[in-house]
Amino acid sequence: MKLTIQNISKNYGKKRALNGVSFEMENGVYGLLGPNGAGKSTLIRILAGVTKASGGEVLVNGKNKKSCDREFRATLGYLPQSLDFYPEFSGLDYLRFVAALKGIKNDEVEPKIKKLAEQVRLTHDLHRKCVNYSGGMKRRLGIAQALLNDPEILILDEPTAGLDPHERIKFRNLVSIFSRDRTVLLSTHIVSDIDCIAKETVMIKDGRVGRMESTQSFVDAIGGKVWLMKMTVDELVEYQNDHIISNVIPTGDKMEVRVVSDAKPAADAVVAMPTLEDAYLYEFNAMAGDVV
Repeated sequence: MKLTIQNISKNYGKKRALNGVSFEMENGVYGLLGPNGAGKSTLIRILAGVTKASGGEVLVNGKNKKSCDREFRATLGYLPQSLDFYPEFSGLDYLRFVAALKGIKNDEVEPKIKKLAEQVRLTHDLHRKCVNYSGGMKRRLGIAQALLNDPEILILDEPTAGLDPHERIKFRNLVSIFSRDRTVLLSTHIVSDIDCIAKETVMIKDGRVGRMESTQSFVDAIGGKVWLMKMTVDELVEYQNDHIISNVIPTGDKMEVRVVSDAKPAADAVVAMPTLEDAYLYEFNAMAGDVV
């Protein structure tokens, strides 16, 4: 299924949350990467049908989503940034409730729940109350409910928020498995969430999309623009005000500083291999016109 976002804008009074956002997706994982407040959740909510756009359109296989909204919702799975549960609901109660909301046939509900519970590793916890689940279990329950209707499009909004590193890796692997024959849009401000699994990455800041490219293309684009240099703590305090610094490591009485810069930042600076995190910092400073 092809999903096309075409010149989407969203205004809240005088504030413009999205400004002409456009990109296209087919099967695979797509990362929507940007800082908090960039407009990611607003776009996600528009795609999920929770919020209406102020302008632009969403096309499903070339057809306007408004003209096929019922069919589109039937193909959609959505995991919002936060999930709310009735206090008395067990995991099983919650999945049955969501299945009813999605109109899944009665004879299909229990087999689907059993299969998904196995896939997200919740089989032995379905009878526990949701409110007693750990953060990772709640996110896994969330992806199970999103997959109940066998969606062709899966939309995930900050899915690893609040997870520890171990649970984050497990969740990322789970998403990768489910993306084999689906279109997955994963919105995040955590670079590592999409570094290894995203087919392409859309970078968004202040409601505007910069570029949409593969992870490797973003990394390759800043080859020769990442540098390692050493300086004292006092020098670093002043230096960081006007330069993009992606990492700092103490080395003896000095600091090894990782700098992202078009030009060689110092005579003793040496070129380093770039990462997606370096590219993320470079891209967002470029979108703001602040690259040095």
